[in-house]
Amino acid sequence: MKRTIILLLCTMSTMLSAQFSHIQYMRPNDQNGLNIFEESKMDSTPYSGLKVKLGGDFALQFQGLNQSNNLNNLVELGNNLNLPTANLNLDVQLLDGVRMHLRTYLSSRHHNESWIKGGHLTIDKLDFIKPGFLKGFMNHATLTLGLDEFNYGDAHYRRSDNARAIYNPFVGNYIMDAFSTEAFGELTIQNNGLLVVLGVTNGKINQNVVVADTTDDKPSIYGKLGFDKQFTKNLRIRLTGSAYYNKGATTGKWLYGGDRAGSRYYSVLHTLKDANGNSEGTDFDGRFNAGFTQMTALQINPFFKFKGLELFGIYEMVIGDNVIDGKKEGSFTQIGAEMLIRFGKQEKFYLGGRYNTVNGKRFEGDRVELEILRYNVGGGWYISKNILAKAEYVNQEYKGAGWDGRFEGAKFSGFNIEAVVSF
Repeated sequence: MKRTIILLLCTMSTMLSAQFSHIQYMRPNDQNGLNIFEESKMDSTPYSGLKVKLGGDFALQFQGLNQSNNLNNLVELGNNLNLPTANLNLDVQLLDGVRMHLRTYLSSRHHNESWIKGGHLTIDKLDFIKPGFLKGFMNHATLTLGLDEFNYGDAHYRRSDNARAIYNPFVGNYIMDAFSTEAFGELTIQNNGLLVVLGVTNGKINQNVVVADTTDDKPSIYGKLGFDKQFTKNLRIRLTGSAYYNKGATTGKWLYGGDRAGSRYYSVLHTLKDANGNSEGTDFDGRFNAGFTQMTALQINPFFKFKGLELFGIYEMVIGDNVIDGKKEGSFTQIGAEMLIRFGKQEKFYLGGRYNTVNGKRFEGDRVELEILRYNVGGGWYISKNILAKAEYVNQEYKGAGWDGRFEGAKFSGFNIEAVVSF
């Protein structure tokens, strides 16, 4: 029994030591990770062998929304708690400059069961081939390989990834939420503020090797070009442009529908049950996905921070190039703008607003456009580096004559309070 107790204590000591290990080049999973986009090549963490960091995220909301539409057939929403969400994060330092990341959704809105979101290997040094191999190149380059979210646009660095909501100043993500988990390979180059990203995915969110007549297996190609400079202690400016391109009839359609965790605004736009007991609504309502295939997407992101003032923006266009029943797919444009004021000691507090609109046509020949308008106003308090409490008021409307069914004249609005823990 004594030997067993000693062994358990030693094991627990080792696990606790591993849990708080520092992994090279890793974005901190707390307030220190705010406004970090691509992970920096400047890292002072020395390599001292295999290290494991066990982390997690937890998020819980109290939701108070109201909704309506022209058909008056939406469910009534009450004020209550949503189902909590949780992530388990595993980061491993495998070699000097080589690390692995794996994220498991322990609980999400769309899946109550645990399942792996994705994982990837990041290589910042090639010393495992030969000490100092291509050192000059690797001082600026990073290779990333895996089946996980890939680096299209900058908005995915600020979004809530299921329970990891520590970086998102608001409760929901953008209406057109560019995020997908696909098999990918990516090269990132950073040099004196200049940024270049080149990557390719297999265009699939669900992987299989069965060849069918409806599967063309066309890859997706994406890239990013930008500039990110800390001019002074108080002034930082970043501007990037990203592109995503796919010509497959059955691949590449997941860019705005790849998040399988679900929308943060629960049960919005769900209809009452009809006489047969059927109702309409999904776990992803509140977002918009045109579902284009053979598509081209472009996203431009400005970022500005001067002392406590922070601005972030999106100008995005997605163009469909497929022809369905003789009709060519159309295009949609998304505009997003955030303004935040961070204040207090170590910027523990913030207040701000977000404006987000999407408009366009599903097919070129459509006579009317679809339009969605949302604005958020809210604030937050970092109780510690790992604990965030935030609240927002949200208003979202489906405007114009192009909507039908439950979306015609639809609107939801109200407040959300969210508690977040990340470590």
